[in-house]
Amino acid sequence: MKGNPPTAGRRFTAGMVLLLAAFLCLSGAYGQDAATLRARHMALGEQLASSPFQRPLVLHSTQTDGTLKGDVYALMAHPFRVVGPALEAMEHWCDILILHLNVKYCRGRSSPAGSVLGVAVGRRFDQPLSDAYRVDFAYRVVARRPDYLQVLLDAESGPLGTRDYRIVFEAIPFDATSSFVHMSYSYGYGLTARVAMQTYLATIGRDKVGFSVVARNDDGTAVYVDNVRGVVERNTMRYFLAIEAYLGAYSMPLAAQPEKRLRDWFAATERYPRQLHELEREQYLAMKRRELARQRAAPVTAH
Repeated sequence: MKGNPPTAGRRFTAGMVLLLAAFLCLSGAYGQDAATLRARHMALGEQLASSPFQRPLVLHSTQTDGTLKGDVYALMAHPFRVVGPALEAMEHWCDILILHLNVKYCRGRSSPAGSVLGVAVGRRFDQPLSDAYRVDFAYRVVARRPDYLQVLLDAESGPLGTRDYRIVFEAIPFDATSSFVHMSYSYGYGLTARVAMQTYLATIGRDKVGFSVVARNDDGTAVYVDNVRGVVERNTMRYFLAIEAYLGAYSMPLAAQPEKRLRDWFAATERYPRQLHELEREQYLAMKRRELARQRAAPVTAH
């Protein structure tokens, strides 16, 4: 994977740091197999039943020196016979990723080394692709069996000295109408990325929080995780909701799917305004309609 260096028009700014924050959510760690995922579901039974999300969903994040990792486990109201075919196809992941505010373009292609997803990550408003960071993710289906799916995307490096990106999605059947899924991600970062993120967190990101409750105020209200773990938790939820929005439109006529995905994703994020609200609905829809039109028209060589 190769990322392009910033041009003079993309200097080190708080807005560019926000771009990096969004990109950092595109990473993951390997799962194992169907039996392991079933065991994990059993172990999380109480947390899934009492989830603060008012649905069977558990979100975890961890930070160590130089690495950040996040996991989301959830029951999805889509049968595995739909989830498997929908999420094993590389081109479908572009339809998922583009729903995120900061993903400006995505196109799959074949290379001598295998399948590649070319992704452009930018700021949360219209901008030319030349002003976005371009990153290539190697894509492969690690496992596709009647009772288990695992998809892997990974990249060696990214913006501002980040490295070792890995996205993993895995799923198993739960019952005839639903699936149990796990989305895991991890990445490494050095001094440049650390400084960039701290700049963001000290400026436009200073009041933003994640979802994990780390303490309680005297009146009993929640104190939510902040800092880089808050960044990753917000983006974890955004991408999980993008997967759901994709699946929710999957059975519709092809021409109707993009608009439904956009509307459903935005409505889903607005259920968590403290964490996820960034744009008004019509701003988001107008921006994404333009980006989808560009994605359909842009040649593969754009990345």
